[in-house]
Amino acid sequence: MLADMSSSLHATTVPTVDVAIVGAGITGLSIAWHLVRRGLSVAAFDGRGIGSGATAIQPGGVRQQWATAVACKMAREAFDFYGEIGARLQPAVDPGMTACGYLFVAQEQAELAGQRERLALQNSLGIPSREVTPAEAGELVEGLDASNIVGGVWCDQDGYFDRPLAVVGAFHDAAVRGGATFHDAQVQSLERDGDGWLLRLRGGSTARAGAVVVAAAWDTPALLSPLGIELPIEREPKYLFYSDPIRERLLEPLVIAPERHFAAKQLADGSVLASDLGAGSANRPNEHREIWHSNVRRAITELLPILEYVSFPVLVEGFYDVTPDRQPVLGPLDGHDGLFVAAGLNGRGLMMAPTIGRVLADGVVDGRTDDWIAPLLASRFADGTLTPELQVV
Repeated sequence: MLADMSSSLHATTVPTVDVAIVGAGITGLSIAWHLVRRGLSVAAFDGRGIGSGATAIQPGGVRQQWATAVACKMAREAFDFYGEIGARLQPAVDPGMTACGYLFVAQEQAELAGQRERLALQNSLGIPSREVTPAEAGELVEGLDASNIVGGVWCDQDGYFDRPLAVVGAFHDAAVRGGATFHDAQVQSLERDGDGWLLRLRGGSTARAGAVVVAAAWDTPALLSPLGIELPIEREPKYLFYSDPIRERLLEPLVIAPERHFAAKQLADGSVLASDLGAGSANRPNEHREIWHSNVRRAITELLPILEYVSFPVLVEGFYDVTPDRQPVLGPLDGHDGLFVAAGLNGRGLMMAPTIGRVLADGVVDGRTDDWIAPLLASRFADGTLTPELQVV
């Protein structure tokens, strides 16, 4: 599908546009679509191509269970959008949203107490998660050994896109229908240009725009630093083990055990993914593979013995663009009129792309930012007003 989109990529110099977007992952694509719907001319630039970077390798999860109000509100809005994705984006391929449910299990009372606090917040914001007893958890997940947990929290609306790249394609195609253009060109620098911005591209070409949105994941700090803007966004590796496709359905919901740093799910094609959520920051993953695999095996033996005979021959590496508080950086950049950022997604780009696109479009078009988005503004790092998100998977 992504190959089919290459026809819209070109490296020629483009006319001045209302908004230039740096980055054509799911975040940049959503922003482009929201902006063209508001009547603006948009050009997006990405030297890696459409849907690359952090967007290229992700399992398509969509959940509403978070630990902060801002994350819950973003997830709730995105969930409602995705429920109408056919009417809104008219995807060429059905992304196949499956509400398999997410179950967070607790093995100790302290973890359960934390889950109850998060549950109360979620319910206050309209998210239909609920506490479950060990027995109820065992009924929801047939392969779960409920004797090793003290309870958990469940949301039956949470789930996965079976074909997440179809979501990427849908945003791209809808943005193109609205007049957006996409350019296979790396932005090397940004400069103030009168009332707008000049983008210098690799190869010597330039582009001009009235406003710029930088949605370049972990490349964002390097692009903004020459302007005196320092953002603490770093690239963090993440690893998933995959089995070969299995005909038998063994595990429908996604199960997360925070105390074990473990998560597992069977996908639509029959393959099972499992992760040591603590794996990462390794320069040589092959040297750590056996450690991570052993941690996954111990968690399976303890919690999901139905997976004991499943082998995991494939280790896939992906990356999060992370911030110190595990929250995105969204909105205008103080002291730089017409310059916006949408980065540091901490692994929730596809999950919250519809909300991010709407928030950025409001900022660019109307100069408006919802009050509840304040914890995500870049100024929080200088102010020290961080709102840590504790439920990142």
